[in-house]
Amino acid sequence: MAGHEAEDGPVGGPLGGLRVLDLATLFAGPLAATLLGDFGAEVIKIEHPERPDPSRGHGPAKDGIGLWWKLLGRNKRTMTLDLSTPGGRTTLLRLAATADVVIENFRPGTLERWGLGWPQLSAANPRLVLARVTGFGQVGPYAHRPGFGTLAEAMSGFAAITGEPDGPPTLPPFGLADSIAALTAAYAVMTALAGRDRTGHGQVVDLAIIEPILTVLGPQPLWYDQLGYVQPRTGNRSTNNAPRNTYRSADGRWLAVSASAQSIAERVMRLVGRPELIAEPWFATGSGRAAHAPVLDEAVGAWIARHKAEEVVAAFEEAQAAVAPVYDVRDVMADPQFAALDTLTEVDDPELGPLRMQNVLFRLSGTPGGIRWAGRPHGADTDAVLTELGLSPTDIARLREEGSL
Repeated sequence: MAGHEAEDGPVGGPLGGLRVLDLATLFAGPLAATLLGDFGAEVIKIEHPERPDPSRGHGPAKDGIGLWWKLLGRNKRTMTLDLSTPGGRTTLLRLAATADVVIENFRPGTLERWGLGWPQLSAANPRLVLARVTGFGQVGPYAHRPGFGTLAEAMSGFAAITGEPDGPPTLPPFGLADSIAALTAAYAVMTALAGRDRTGHGQVVDLAIIEPILTVLGPQPLWYDQLGYVQPRTGNRSTNNAPRNTYRSADGRWLAVSASAQSIAERVMRLVGRPELIAEPWFATGSGRAAHAPVLDEAVGAWIARHKAEEVVAAFEEAQAAVAPVYDVRDVMADPQFAALDTLTEVDDPELGPLRMQNVLFRLSGTPGGIRWAGRPHGADTDAVLTELGLSPTDIARLREEGSL
């Protein structure tokens, strides 16, 4: 068992007693369920009997076992159920009657077609929260389009401002929009549950993946609305402050420098031997410095290029200026700060042995979360969950024979 543990508290978490049914796939909905499970919620992952969550087959595998699933499926019990069958529908409604939250990401109308829409689910359990995480939301002209995080990264404006000024729009090489949506969905579920505590009634969460990433991009709509301003692509530079870029050291390492605060910008200039730039009228504001980024980049880049990366970090730290080496995963795994935080923790897995993966997202001093197990095999807990639900071995065998399990 791994986790951020309080000295006087066991891993279990503040969400103990909360039951979540995870019906979703790839990646926002399942990750939201993982975040809830990390802090003690009982998460039951429901997958199609013949078509498991595709994340089991995404990315590298070891011994035929997908590693991404080990992370995404952690702290989840796994069972199979074909929701499109009569037996699957009946069983899900029985499960929903025992649950607090259902998370799904089918195209709008799919659950309704199976007789599992909000009227049926809320009738089975008036206190249920149904989180619907889709590409474009439940309404609007695009609602029925297939939606993935890549489309949200494109349509939100993220790709348009990412990349070099003379290069193409750039998409992230990982699930950025999905991950932001997952964080938002977990927050939305907790908000809906807080509302339930006051009203006694559950409700529907309608979350479109195109929206959270737009929010984290900042005030671009406001800028355009009020000024007609469209943020351009600037590479690693910022339109709001400078110096802000990556610079190469004498030993070939890349380092990132940020000087968002005026005091930090001044310290950097003194450190690199260019204090005269501080007296320039334009240096007094972030936007003024951003307009003169080439001058500042030359000053900082030339100084860093004369020093080894270790020397740069030490000098910046002594000057109380902001710098960080550009890491790849090997550096992350070896970094002492991550080690001190237990950011990457070891989990014992029956299939693959000890695994190192990201720990829970934050530390709570009194009611910490933790990783109880990594992602389990497809359908590993089907019989156990259904037995707890009150089904007999005969009932389970009948569901399996009719193709519902």
